[in-house]
Amino acid sequence: MTEKQSASGSELNERVIFINRVSKTVKGGKRFRFSILLAVGDGEGNVGIGMGKAREISEAVRKGMEDAKKDMLFVKRNGNTIPHPVLGRYGSAAVLLRPAVDGTGVIAGSVVRAIMELGGIKDVMTKVVGRTSNPVNVARATLAAVAALRTHDEIMALRGKKKENA
Repeated sequence: MTEKQSASGSELNERVIFINRVSKTVKGGKRFRFSILLAVGDGEGNVGIGMGKAREISEAVRKGMEDAKKDMLFVKRNGNTIPHPVLGRYGSAAVLLRPAVDGTGVIAGSVVRAIMELGGIKDVMTKVVGRTSNPVNVARATLAAVAALRTHDEIMALRGKKKENA
């Protein structure tokens, strides 16, 4: 895991989720290229995914970092977990995220785990329930679920209710 400085000054951690080596047969032999899926986050709620393709892994990682920084989302939290269960879909991939009590940890596969940990979520239960386990589609479905999260205050504001005094 490498740490980088973002424009806002907070440290961004990166985690390579998936590396795909592709080859092209040419007259002189085979040419290899790498396609990389990676997640970046600051551990405080901001997270994004990106893809990079190049002849060398280091160049593909750099391109993926630039791509991931462009579309970062804020993960809404309730303590160390998410506010409510949510299902995110992308293509034929579907990811179910459920809140968990303190001390549970991140119960998830490698793709969803990387995104949750980089987003600062410490307790969550997840399940990939779609028809595919394609890492790219699972990552995008996870971000779709994160984007659909709402806090209690946001829901009350949408309904036109006043904040409860507790």
